[in-house]
Amino acid sequence: MLFKDILGLSHIKNHLTSSADAGRVPHAQLFIGPEGCGTLPMALSYVQYLLCGNTNGENNTGNSSCNVKCNSLSHPDVHFAFPVSNSDKVKSHAVSDHYLVEWRQFVKDQPYGNLFDWYKFIGIDNKQGQIGVDEAQDMVKKLSLKSYEGGYKAMIIWMAEKMNTATANKLLKLIEEPPDKTVLILIAEDEEQIIQTILSRCQLLRFPSVAEEAIVRALEDRGVGREDALRISHEANGNFNKALDFMNNDSEDLVFEKWFVQWVRSAFRAKGNKGAIHDLIAWSELVAKTGRETQKKFLSYCMSVMRQALLINYNAKDLAFMSIHVEGFQLEKFAPFIHEGNIQLIVKELEDASYHIERNGNSKLILMDLSIKLTRLLHTKSI
Repeated sequence: MLFKDILGLSHIKNHLTSSADAGRVPHAQLFIGPEGCGTLPMALSYVQYLLCGNTNGENNTGNSSCNVKCNSLSHPDVHFAFPVSNSDKVKSHAVSDHYLVEWRQFVKDQPYGNLFDWYKFIGIDNKQGQIGVDEAQDMVKKLSLKSYEGGYKAMIIWMAEKMNTATANKLLKLIEEPPDKTVLILIAEDEEQIIQTILSRCQLLRFPSVAEEAIVRALEDRGVGREDALRISHEANGNFNKALDFMNNDSEDLVFEKWFVQWVRSAFRAKGNKGAIHDLIAWSELVAKTGRETQKKFLSYCMSVMRQALLINYNAKDLAFMSIHVEGFQLEKFAPFIHEGNIQLIVKELEDASYHIERNGNSKLILMDLSIKLTRLLHTKSI
């Protein structure tokens, strides 16, 4: 992958290539950035730069054979670890190697894709993937061997926050004292979910969201008109993956916004209207039929909408980027019901519901309980 194909982030590109040219290559780095900012493409380009002896800040000056292998994700000295789960294809002890063919295709098709996209791609969106102990054993075994081509060998751990505690502890020794010419690149979106002992052993590199103008140019290159590109870029809020989904009318947000509008409308009617409770029950059953990852992502979407509504309510419209396209629903009219008297409680209830769903609670009961609480919170008066 060429650095020039990565949107923006020129300061990070320059930092990585110049440090590599000077021979300063940290053995363990943690790339932290929000969804759709390009952490995975940057890691792939950086590893290719190291392994193939590229110079002058681009991946087209070194070993051509090596560059071809890296571009096809088939270089024998580049290893990958990412969240997986048992499925129809892998009945037990699933590890990344079982899904390498799918991974190569996914990275080719969606280099800015998120975890939910990956789960859908391999058909486990109704499960919760992880990087487990079996994976850790495979990583230790792979990196203990000599490199095939005599240079660097690299391990890219995508969505490193999905490592469970046992996995993280098993990797501590490897991260602290790796074999010679071994580079580990951990990629994460949520730093708080990574244990402190891992954080302290890695050099952190923080990625910003993609600049709005960079997304606009990328969409225009794909045939989108300037006006639509500006609108999509604004709604994507620095997330290029979301911008591509909006461009293709394939964003899960388009489904989530329908669920959200149905939910809040039913919650408003439910106060003093026993019949509306049946609507909330039906809504809870509808959402509970989806996978847990879908439910968690929807609750995260709801938190974003609530925060956007609060910004609009307090006349900070310049900071509000979301749009809801359901006919008859306007975020500006919903905003007055989200204020300092209820926003913290609403967000807390949404976070608690997401946590309980992640812990394999009964989704229908959790969502119904959340709906009843929302009915009361939406009618809370501003202080």
